Formats: sequence, structure tokens, C-alpha cells
Amino acid sequence: MGIVTADIAISLDGFAAGPNQSLEHPLGEGAEERLHAWMFDERSANHREEIEAIVRAGAYVMGRKMFGPVRNEWPAEGEPFGDWRGWWGEEPPYHAPVFVLTHYAREPLEMTGTTFYFVTDGIHSAMEQAREVAGDADVSVAGGAETLNQALWAGVVDELRLHVVPLTLGAGERVFDRVPPLDLELVRERVTPEVAHLTYRVRR
Repeated sequence: MGIVTADIAISLDGFAAGPNQSLEHPLGEGAEERLHAWMFDERSANHREEIEAIVRAGAYVMGRKMFGPVRNEWPAEGEPFGDWRGWWGEEPPYHAPVFVLTHYAREPLEMTGTTFYFVTDGIHSAMEQAREVAGDADVSVAGGAETLNQALWAGVVDELRLHVVPLTLGAGERVFDRVPPLDLELVRERVTPEVAHLTYRVRR
């Protein structure tokens, strides 16, 4: 049986997103190009192992802000964002079902290589559904910080993979906010000039 993993890129002061998140700045001002550059620019070949680990899960759980900028009721087709299909275009990087936490129901969204399901009854329900479809494969908590914090609070994460980028953001969404104390065992580390990859087992 697979485990529940969580990958998230953070600043040295613990933020996974900077201030003033918007359509133009999904991860906040100054954060997107800096926190995730190691994944997408010419240096990504140096981090292939970590990137492959992120995308090989059998199912994913993510928050609504990770999916898109809409915060209230899903807009109707023809309204602004009414045809929103995620930040990634028609071919998202997820090649397994994705369960999106939201307060507002929506029909499943089929895209190339995956289907997004919108879960309105909380992290435990999303995790149960993800585990069922993943079978023996891992389930990945894909972010953002608020969803990861919910998963840590709920005690469902087995392995936490922090990708720590050498910068500070000073404000935004911080990992571990309002999360009870955790007992973490460092099981793997790899440090590069761009990012420190730190993998922790969550002890129970």
C-alpha cells in the first residue's frame, strides 16, 4: 500500500506563497519565479529526481487556490473565469486523479491525463477518495500551504518533502501555521545552490 506524501517549495522563513496573491501573481508578489525556478528553468535537469517524485503519485489532493483564482461560487460559463480549467493549460502536470478541496460543488473536469474532482466535505473525505483510486500507489498532497497544514493537522501525511529556497518573503501563506507540534525524522537530504531538498518521515 502506498503512503501519503506532501511536496512544497518554501522560503527560508517558511512561506509557500508571498503577499498579494492574484491572477497575475498566483503565488504572491515575488514568489512564483523565485520559489519554483529550480523546477522550470534550465536548472531543472539538476532536480529531475525530485520532480519525478512529485508527479508519479497515484492521486493528488490540492486546495482550491492551487487550482485557480476563483474564491466564491464557481462562475457560470460566459462569466469571468467561467471556463477556468486550472493554472496549467490543457495538459496539467498531474497524470492521475486530482481531488480539489472547495466549499462549492462542481462537476468533475476531465483534462489530458487526469480528472479534477471537487470535494466539499473536507480533507478526510478527499483523502479517502484519493486513496481508493490510487490503490497501491502513493497519494500526494500537492498544496498549497493551507491544504498542507490541514493535512498535517489531520495526521494523514506520512512523508513531508520540503524544497527550501534560499530567500525570505516576509509575508504570505506559511507552512505549519496553527499546526500542532510534529515529530519529524530526516530521512533524506540533498542540497544544491538553488534549493535544499529535505525529506522527513512524520513520526506518530
